[in-house]
Amino acid sequence: MQANQKTEAFTGNQAIWGGILFSLIFTGIIFAARPYLPQIDFAPDTGASHYYWKLPNPTAITRASVWLSYLAHQGFIWYLIWKSQKDGLKYTSGLQRVNVIALIGNALFVVWHLVQTMVWYDGLAQDVSIWSSQASVVIMLVFVLHMENQRRGIFFGKKIGFLTDTGKFVRKYHGYIFAWGIIYTFWYHPMESTNGHLIGFFYTFVLMVQGSLFFTRAHVNRYWTFFLEILVLFHGTLVAINQGNGIWPMFFFGFAGIFIVTQMYGIGLKPWQRWAFLASYVAGALGWYSYTDISNINEIARIPVVEYLLVFVFAGIVWLVMKLTGWQNRKLAPQPSGD
Repeated sequence: MQANQKTEAFTGNQAIWGGILFSLIFTGIIFAARPYLPQIDFAPDTGASHYYWKLPNPTAITRASVWLSYLAHQGFIWYLIWKSQKDGLKYTSGLQRVNVIALIGNALFVVWHLVQTMVWYDGLAQDVSIWSSQASVVIMLVFVLHMENQRRGIFFGKKIGFLTDTGKFVRKYHGYIFAWGIIYTFWYHPMESTNGHLIGFFYTFVLMVQGSLFFTRAHVNRYWTFFLEILVLFHGTLVAINQGNGIWPMFFFGFAGIFIVTQMYGIGLKPWQRWAFLASYVAGALGWYSYTDISNINEIARIPVVEYLLVFVFAGIVWLVMKLTGWQNRKLAPQPSGD
């Protein structure tokens, strides 16, 4: 695989639509496979730290099936990222050979995960905390906010100067972090067919599509990346509704708040459109909590406060790493800003 490898006939945008179609179809396949999954007498749910869908009596073989699969998948994607950077690939509108390999490889691992679930069932959840899976998703969301500061700002379009240099570091190495977050979460869960699992797997599939399109202009298309960001609003809200615990407004208004404060400044909206979204958000939040319990309105700030605080915490860690390694003195080629 060389830096000047041939560009394939398909464009990145065609790959996006094809990836979305694959994600929808395979989510349907998981649903259809429900009768063929092992019938398991799960252990009783013990609370927020308990993950319900795991074997009560795992064996060395069931554990090996998921851990070896995860490590193979993780190593496969990390190698492609490393090799592409080493070969000095440039951004193109069409798919490069490495993108085709990544897309096919991810698709094969998706199919294999369903087979692995039907035969051995267990995911990484058997051996690691549920909080680790959730943390991997939060880390991705926070690093996106960090990286995008230079393009759309953090707070109402305002850029934070401290995040500029650290953002360059994150842009350079975010592929490894995001690949870990996506693939770790993917193998954490068995391919169960509950509504929550189906929503989560669809989201994971489209994130894998994005992760396969590195060094293409589609990878930095602002409308596509915004779609991937805003999906967490629907994913979090629908999963919370499905759980029936009554906390879905925290997810809906929390993630919608991040859209209002940050994300809508990156998609080319006119000022009147941003004001309309802001007014709708304020009216919706006040209306809902006045109807239910106004004292709970503080919960809409929980998710945004945590994410924005983590942006600066992680930026501080990145700055320290850059300082210790002398990385800030390096010159980097500019990255396309998105269409």
